[in-house]
This record gives sequence, C-alpha cells and structure tokens, in this order.
Amino acid sequence: MSRDAILSQVNAFFTAKLREHGPGHLGMDWNSQESQYMRFEQLMRLVDGQDDFSLLDYGCGTGALLDYLADRKTKMRYTGFDISAAMISEATRLHPATTRCSFTTQENELLAADYAVASGIFNMKQQTADDRWRAYMEHTVDEMNRLSSRGFAFNVLTLYSDVEKRRPDLYYADPLYWFDLCKRRYSPRVALLHDYPAWEFTLLVRKEGK
Repeated sequence: MSRDAILSQVNAFFTAKLREHGPGHLGMDWNSQESQYMRFEQLMRLVDGQDDFSLLDYGCGTGALLDYLADRKTKMRYTGFDISAAMISEATRLHPATTRCSFTTQENELLAADYAVASGIFNMKQQTADDRWRAYMEHTVDEMNRLSSRGFAFNVLTLYSDVEKRRPDLYYADPLYWFDLCKRRYSPRVALLHDYPAWEFTLLVRKEGK
C-alpha cells in the first residue's frame, strides 16, 4: 500500500469518527478525555515546563492539545496540522486563528517549530500490512524531526500488549526498535516512557544542545 493510500485510509477513518461523535475525545477515537489528557501529559514532558516556545501538533484533530495547554496557562505559539479537512474545519471553528494559533491541512507549508508532537496517529493501521505501516511511520517521524528544531515526541501502542487482547486493525510497535532508531538517527538524547497506565509508550527526542 502506498503512502497516499495509507493517508487516504487514515483520513477516511478519522473523518468518519468526527462525524459520528463530534469534536470530543470519542471523535478522536479515545476512550475518555482523561486518557487523552494523560497522553498529552507524557508528550509535553518534552518541553520540561518551558514557556514561550513554538509547537507543531502533528495530527492535531480538533485541537484538544491546545485546550489542554491553555488550561495549564502554557505560553506558546501553536500550529495544528491534520490531513483531515473536516478536523481542521472544526478545530478552526473551536479555536479562531490568532498570531499565536493556526491550523492547516497543508504539510508542505509547515515551518519548523521548536517542538513537534504527535498523539495517536500511529495506532490505527486498519488494512495496512505491518511492514508497510512501519515504513509509513518511519517516514512520518522523519518529517517530525525535520519540522522541529529542539525536539519531538510521539506515542504508539506497544508490542508488550497482551497477545490475546490485540486487534488486527491496530499497530503494536516494538519500543526497543524505536528507541534504537531514534538514538541512532536523530539524537543521543532520547527518553522512552513506558511506565504510565496505558498499553503504549511515548518517545521523547531532544536535539543535542537544545
């Protein structure tokens, strides 16, 4: 399956979820807002409590991360990117554009931010074979690296999930493979978070000297 075909499949799935459930956590395919926010908490450990940074939310959905950060009075310049035009339309409705907040579906127009994060975009492989999904994931993580000057973070379901509970439409990644890839390809400053209560892990990649 080509990358364009994978993106089309992902777009169709999440656009359908949004139309069925609206802009809340169910529309982003999360079980609860608490679990959604728990993932944001792990990802934002990347910035170590800093303020006034620029952030690219890669696969932003309707901008729930922006709400999470606003609740915590985090000062930053936020760009939300998503391939789903329906998601971006709803995100723009919920969060009117300002000089410190914007949304887009155009990846080729994105400028590098201090940090880039992605939550939940690597889980739903649907009909894609595991090897093709991993290649797609690697390409996307390469893009996140390119689009961040100080570091990036992402989460994904873990291969350590109970075998009998795994679903064939979901992708379960080997945390050791991804930790090694990030260490070798992007930066020696990599943290693997696998101790929070979810069948997934988060990787934080901080660029050297940043």
